[in-house]
Amino acid sequence: MYATKVATPVRNFDVLAKTEARKIALRVAEAGYAAIDTKAAFEKNVRIENDELVVGLPAEASAQAGEIRRPLAERRIFFVGVGKCAVAAAEAAEKVFGEHLSGGIALDVHNTADERLKKIEVRVGTHPKPSEQNVAAAKRIVELLEGLGDDILVLALISGGGSSLLCFHDTAMTCIDEDMLFDALTDKGATIQELNTVRKHISYARGGGLAKAAYPAEVVSLIISDVPGNGIEYVASGPTVKDTSTIADAAGILARYGVPLPPGGLLETPKDEKYFEHVTNELFLTNRTALDAMAAEATRLGYAARIENEAFHGEARELAHDIAEKLHAAPPKTALLFAGESTVTLGEHPGKGGRNQELALAALEYIHDDELILPFASDGKDATEHAGALADELTKEHAAAEGASIPDALVSHASYDFFKKTGDALVTGLLESNVSDLLIALKN
Repeated sequence: MYATKVATPVRNFDVLAKTEARKIALRVAEAGYAAIDTKAAFEKNVRIENDELVVGLPAEASAQAGEIRRPLAERRIFFVGVGKCAVAAAEAAEKVFGEHLSGGIALDVHNTADERLKKIEVRVGTHPKPSEQNVAAAKRIVELLEGLGDDILVLALISGGGSSLLCFHDTAMTCIDEDMLFDALTDKGATIQELNTVRKHISYARGGGLAKAAYPAEVVSLIISDVPGNGIEYVASGPTVKDTSTIADAAGILARYGVPLPPGGLLETPKDEKYFEHVTNELFLTNRTALDAMAAEATRLGYAARIENEAFHGEARELAHDIAEKLHAAPPKTALLFAGESTVTLGEHPGKGGRNQELALAALEYIHDDELILPFASDGKDATEHAGALADELTKEHAAAEGASIPDALVSHASYDFFKKTGDALVTGLLESNVSDLLIALKN
C-alpha cells in the first residue's frame, strides 16, 4: 500500500540499520515520510478533469471525505502557497495545472525549486524569526491577490511555518517588536493556539487576511496541519479561515501573561461574511496520514501496530517515561505509534539539541533490552540537522564505548552532541513535509 522508500529517504539508513529492529523502525519511518510528501500527495490528489478542478481529500483528514470539484470554464487558476511546503506544492501545481495556471506565488522558508518554476513566483522568508524579508513577501502576496477578479479560482496551499512568514504589520510595529512579543509569550508558556491568536491580530495577512485580499475570486485552500488537534484556524494563523477571535481575546492573552500591547496596538481580523462565502478550507494532510501509513508498514513487516496518540504533548522526559511504560506492558512484536509535539524546559545555559532528540535521550533511561523508541521531526529538522534519534540497547552500548553520559547530557540538554558522538541520530535533510513530530515504539 505504501512504499518503504521515499524520494528523500533516511540518508544514514545503512549506518543506523545494524539490527533487525532498527531496520523495521527505519522502514516504518520512511513509510510515514512517503505518505506526507507534499509534491507526491499533490500530484496524486489534485487534477484537472473534464474542465474541472478536482481535489481528492484523504478520508482521515476531511470532514466530507470525498472530493472538491470546481468548474474551470472561462476561469483561470492562480496558485498561492505559504509555509514549509509551499515550493513543493508550487512545483506540483505547475505540472498538474498546465495551461490552466495563470500564475501564482509561493512563500517558503527555503527554495528547492531553483529555476524549475516558470509561472509561479518564489519568495523565501525567515523562520522562526520574522524579518523585513517576510514583510515584503507578505505584502507582495496581498497585492497580487487584490488584483484578481471573479474569473479566477485561487488554489491555496497553507502549511506550518506560515505564521512567521506572513508578517504584515501596522506601520507602528516592526519585526523586532514581533520577535520580542513572541519570545516573551513563549518563555511564559503560551500555547500555539494562544500565540497564533495574538499573531492574527497584528498582521493584515493572517486570520482570514488572504481570503479578504482575494475577494471576489473563489478560494480553495488546502491545509497541511502541524498543529495538535488540527484546528485549521491555527495552522499558519489561518490566513484563509474566518477568525472567531477578537482584539479583546488577543489582549486578554497578553494580559494573562503580563506582556504589554505591541506598538500601534492590535488589529481586528476580517469579520464580514462576504469575504468567506466563496472560500473552501479543507485539511489536506495531517499526522494521521503519516500514522496510517506507518501502521500499514509495521503490520506488513509482522508487527501488531497500534496508533496510541495523535496529539501528545508535555515534557519530553515525562513522555519518554510514559511511552516506555506502555512498551513494557505490550506483548512482543508490537509497534506503538504516536504523533504530537513535546516540550523541553531549558536551564540557564542549555546545550544544543531538539525535542525529539531529548525524548530519545530520556528514553534510554527507561527502555528494556528488547525495546526501541524513535522520535523524529516530520520536516526532517529537529532544531538541528538531525531529524531525531534512535534509543535502544545498541545506543547504550555506543554511549558506553564513547564515554557519553546519559544523565549529564540530560542535565545540560545536550542531546545533539550526545547522538552525534554515539552515531545514532536520524539524518534526512530538510524535507518537503510538515505535520508534527512522529514517534515509533517497538517491542521485539
